[in-house]
Amino acid sequence: QVQLEESGGGLVQAGGSLRLSCAASGRTWREGIMGWFRQAPGKEREIVAAISASGDNTFYVASVKGRFTISRDNAKNTMYLQMNNLIPEDTAVYLCAAQSTPQSKMKFDYWGQGTQVTVSS
Repeated sequence: QVQLEESGGGLVQAGGSLRLSCAASGRTWREGIMGWFRQAPGKEREIVAAISASGDNTFYVASVKGRFTISRDNAKNTMYLQMNNLIPEDTAVYLCAAQSTPQSKMKFDYWGQGTQVTVSS
């Protein structure tokens, strides 16, 4: 089992920055793809960014490309999402996700409870 816990969310003005962290714990750990998702009220959950096990390959949804940076520190079992130049449309609950076993498909088995990001105009 893997437990994921997000932190770093909060209220920020448009143009500001936040850094989210996702800490993984538990006796079982698979170093597969990890990702950040977000869900705004009344909207479907969407993937924001993903990162390969080694950190060498990353993916970003078009709406955040150039503003967000995903990274991971496997020695610390922690993933990060640096969010710069935030806009109100970024307001959502942000969740981290991980795979139970390494695979190339974007399938995630473990989820955190989420952290709220609110961007005011």
